[in-house]
Amino acid sequence: MPYVSTNPANTSDVVTEVELATSRSFVDAARRAKQAQREWAKVPAPIRGQVIGNIGRLVEANAEQLAQLVTREIGKPIGEARGEVQEIVDTCNFFVGEGRRLYGQTVPSEMPDKQLFTFRNPVGVAAIITAGNFPVAVPSWYIVPALLCGNSVVWKPAEYSAASAQAFYDVFAAAGIPQGVFEVVFAEGSETYNGLEQALTEGLVDKVGFTGSSEVGVRIGELCGRHLQTPCLELGGKNPMVVTEDADLDLAVQGALFAGFGSAGQRCTSLGTAIVHESVYDEFLRRFVEAVDNAVVGDPTGDVLYGPLLDEKFALSYEKYLGWIGEHHTVHGATGRITEANPRKGFVGSPSAGFFYHPAVVSGVRKTDEMFLQETFGPIVGVMKYSTLDEAIELGNLPGYGLSCSIYTTDPNKAFRFRAGIGAGMVSVNNSTSGAEAHLPFGGNGKSGNGSRQSGMWVLDQFTRWQSMNWDYSGKLQKAQMDTLEIEADLAFRLD
Repeated sequence: MPYVSTNPANTSDVVTEVELATSRSFVDAARRAKQAQREWAKVPAPIRGQVIGNIGRLVEANAEQLAQLVTREIGKPIGEARGEVQEIVDTCNFFVGEGRRLYGQTVPSEMPDKQLFTFRNPVGVAAIITAGNFPVAVPSWYIVPALLCGNSVVWKPAEYSAASAQAFYDVFAAAGIPQGVFEVVFAEGSETYNGLEQALTEGLVDKVGFTGSSEVGVRIGELCGRHLQTPCLELGGKNPMVVTEDADLDLAVQGALFAGFGSAGQRCTSLGTAIVHESVYDEFLRRFVEAVDNAVVGDPTGDVLYGPLLDEKFALSYEKYLGWIGEHHTVHGATGRITEANPRKGFVGSPSAGFFYHPAVVSGVRKTDEMFLQETFGPIVGVMKYSTLDEAIELGNLPGYGLSCSIYTTDPNKAFRFRAGIGAGMVSVNNSTSGAEAHLPFGGNGKSGNGSRQSGMWVLDQFTRWQSMNWDYSGKLQKAQMDTLEIEADLAFRLD
């Protein structure tokens, strides 16, 4: 079945057309990856690191073409697309060195003439399923360390970012990765799930990585659990930003603007609700609404805050979220799709050509609102008041997500109290809820994930298994906990 990927800023522009695979195609790819993995694991890790270095250099050489393709296919502003491509380079630069640092340990034994060791071994075949809002950066967080550690990979990217995914795959293939070690499969969700289930049943997949919605993440977690596997899940977010009474309000507004509306609010780390101290609530809201009103929206090839929604299905979902606005809310400005009949000041380009939506600031949000409790994947930010920091922390944790959060304050005490009380995996102080660096752990808790982490050295635990070895060269059987030397001590001794 063919899938046509179009430009969301200009839906008449066909970017690519791909033939979608069946569940059997996924299983076949996993089987090829299984066959290729053992030989790849025999390649010394420093040499595998050289291949990762090749990928980084090739991405740098093709950076502008790749960024332009990302912008064309998913509507991400070109500046953000260039940053996303740079993140692949940063990830490769980090893991080049990790090829020489896949350390184990030499551990002292409790018995003589015996040595203990630990080793990192690859898990085997990693099945990676990613969303299309970060069509090249997020896949690199999984695929680069997985390959470095000696695994093979079967990757299922989002259909609506198929051209970006194919370009990503082509760059990796050119870097010297052996045939079968990295497979890409284009398929829709049900076929992917069925293929994954079959591959797990046949013992062809040893690790699953998934970035996407919490709802689908639950299903994948259940499936992996039946096969005694722990997946790496990076799911949705309802990320709070707390603005304290001593915050730099101009800085907080800048952070809220980028976190809430960058990439049209289509990041898992996008700002969900600004939780603002009652003493500065009115002033923050005034400045925030003004900043949103003056923000430039439109053609993503230009200098805009954000462009279109990713695809028609996301536009339809966002329309549902707008339906959560109730009578007790105050909406600041226009909402809905930007059209000739519903125009936006300063819009860049042709609004009727794509899936462009007004940025929505909604105040008067209550903790029982669907808008407060559920992820809203689009350009909408709720604003609510709080009285005490403990109340703000409770509100930040209440939706049950735990990916990212931020606090704007000039008081270190508040910053550390917030960090200790919030359940998110990532905390920013005087910075946006969005913005990951390649050498820090990325991931969430609760409805945002299962505690697994990507990026930096922490992701190595996702793609390796610890193996211990003991080597007894004493020439006799020494039994742990039984044949150990005892040192006598006078434990009844007391000073006069």
